[in-house]
Amino acid sequence: MYLHLGQSTVITTKELIGIFDMDNTTVMKSTRDYLTKAEKSGEVVNVSYELPKSFIVCTDKANNSKKVYISQISPSTLLKRAKSKQFE
Repeated sequence: MYLHLGQSTVITTKELIGIFDMDNTTVMKSTRDYLTKAEKSGEVVNVSYELPKSFIVCTDKANNSKKVYISQISPSTLLKRAKSKQFE
């Protein structure tokens, strides 16, 4: 199944590790540190031209690493999309 993250970015749900709310999770220093480290190592992909509402952590099997996508789509909408069968 596929999940549209915004703009023209689509991932498979097999790659999906987690969908996180940007406002609620970035309050914690450990989350901010994780995002900073991911950005410095080139793992962050920004798929948003607007204010980000969520970040999505995925496996990158090609490079045996992780990717973090920043999206303007709310986590609840992404979760609904992930649970739906429309993209299978």
